[in-house]
Amino acid sequence: MRKIVLMMSTSLDGYIEGPDRDISWHRVDEELHQHFNTFIRGLGGLLNGRTTYELMAGYWPTADADPDASAAEAEFAGIWRDMPKTVYSRTLEHADWNTTIVRDVVPEEVTALKEQAGGDLGLGGADLAAAFLRHDLVDELRVYVHPVLIGRGKPLFPHTGAATETALHLTGSQTFGNGVVLLQYERSR
Repeated sequence: MRKIVLMMSTSLDGYIEGPDRDISWHRVDEELHQHFNTFIRGLGGLLNGRTTYELMAGYWPTADADPDASAAEAEFAGIWRDMPKTVYSRTLEHADWNTTIVRDVVPEEVTALKEQAGGDLGLGGADLAAAFLRHDLVDELRVYVHPVLIGRGKPLFPHTGAATETALHLTGSQTFGNGVVLLQYERSR
């Protein structure tokens, strides 16, 4: 069975974006970008919320035509275009680039998706991740911790008001030359 793999970058103080959706503090260099390319190329699909999808669709479809794009960026443009994508949105009417729109996170539908043949499914977007976690649908977490404190913004794991504990166990870690650290966890079930 395929796994749902949450993949998110975060500041050391736990934010995925600063005020006004600022992600300029992300430390993505050629080494880290190539790591993303290698991992994402092996996935069977991407699951995103509307905001994440629109940010990606606003740049990656034509990024390889940009003369200033690095080799890793140009490579990722092709990976992203070809990758099957599911965007969860109640408002999005149309999506291009091999994308299916789904209105709600329905656990039985996600389980059926996991049972299909193919590689694991990459999950992105804090709000969508929170819904998947609430329904116990995330199997693995790949958190890329960037060496910066931004003080405020959108947290990776929003406060729900309920006291819940999700047990995880560390399955791997990797430090990149730019100081970003990948922490890889699986759910303890």
